[in-house]
Amino acid sequence: MTDLVIRPLVAGEEKLFDSMPDPLPQLRQVGYADGVAGGGYRPETTWVALRAGRLVGRAAWLLPPGAVGAPWLDRFDLIAEPEVGAELLRAAHETLGGPGLYYAALPAHWRRRPEVLAVVRAPMAAARLAGLVERGERIRYSWTGTPLPASSGRYDFRPPVDVAEINALVARIAEPDVLTGVEIARVVGGVDLATDPLAWLGDNIEEWRVALAAGDPVGLVGTAGQACYPLLAYLGLLDEAARPELLAEAVRVLAAGGAREVIADVESHRVAVLAELERTGFRQLRSRVAFAPPNSQE
Repeated sequence: MTDLVIRPLVAGEEKLFDSMPDPLPQLRQVGYADGVAGGGYRPETTWVALRAGRLVGRAAWLLPPGAVGAPWLDRFDLIAEPEVGAELLRAAHETLGGPGLYYAALPAHWRRRPEVLAVVRAPMAAARLAGLVERGERIRYSWTGTPLPASSGRYDFRPPVDVAEINALVARIAEPDVLTGVEIARVVGGVDLATDPLAWLGDNIEEWRVALAAGDPVGLVGTAGQACYPLLAYLGLLDEAARPELLAEAVRVLAAGGAREVIADVESHRVAVLAELERTGFRQLRSRVAFAPPNSQE
């Protein structure tokens, strides 16, 4: 690899970063130049690998303005062997203070798509060679107007009485079904969305709903219609039987406010939740596989 040059990007070299064709154009991703303009991408946290002057690897760490955490690897593309990508990552880690999180964005159903596997095998192998460990996968779903299942009438729904009621129910829910944007909440705001959702979503609780069975709370959902896109930010249950109708009710709340698309993120191992989202009319949009240093708590 004697003809290989690995270095940080220099300010004004945005076109060099973009000289590699986007290997996964079906993903929704912010363009690199737009990310620099918004302050999330920076030349000093962007690294490139050049072979004979040609870009063969690129890695961009992201940290939005005002974030309290460390940058995470957000874009990592490689058209060379995994060893080149690993060398790029190791060089960057040395300068950036050590290895950190890498969130690999992937199209829906990526494991069943040979053309996608051909693209992602090299960077994922490079991440492992550089010492990162796979730590789980989150699937993003999208609802775009599919008719919702009819209510059985078994459950009632109402807004929370107050913030205290939300906090009390959250404290009783061990593992929420849906946590959308949990990574951003943690890195940008230092907030655990599973245990303190209002610290990230704010105290406007008009779009939250409590599910009731015979007057007793059995579930809680927090929607956000005024985020970057309408989403199910938090959904947790005290009775799993309420899942289908609480999901549908949450979408109705957002649709009544004008939402034409609703986003929800779920851990890939939550098979029952994934199946219920699909029965409600959600479809897979993309996956995000997390890689982290071996000693990380991610």
